[in-house]
Amino acid sequence: MTSRHKLGDLQLAIMRVLWSRGDAAVSDVHQALLDERGLAPTTIATMLMKMERKGVVAHRAEGRRFVYRPTISEADVRRTMVGDLTERLFAGDAAALVTHLLAEHDASPDELAELRRLIAEAETDTGRADRRSDR
Repeated sequence: MTSRHKLGDLQLAIMRVLWSRGDAAVSDVHQALLDERGLAPTTIATMLMKMERKGVVAHRAEGRRFVYRPTISEADVRRTMVGDLTERLFAGDAAALVTHLLAEHDASPDELAELRRLIAEAETDTGRADRRSDR
């Protein structure tokens, strides 16, 4: 069963702090986001508690402070959120999403080469799957 992890903007910013650090106290997350967000520590603490109820973070107590860690991976969140974006904006058409990204983003030669490599790899994987299903 695939989990669905939809995160708001602030939740995603908090998760990025946790993914980069592994775990962090409320004060650490607050400090990391202070310049970007300017939020009070209580706002960060409240959001972390909501995120824990949602099952995306967990905490342990170290004295009087709670130290939070992510319980989901960045890849899982990305998969869910890009899947939702593709479904909502492009009616599930991944090629339309990629076409849009290429049209709206000035891709460097290195990025284009990486995309070609990934496409070739996907074609090879599809060919293997087709050969297995023919057996």
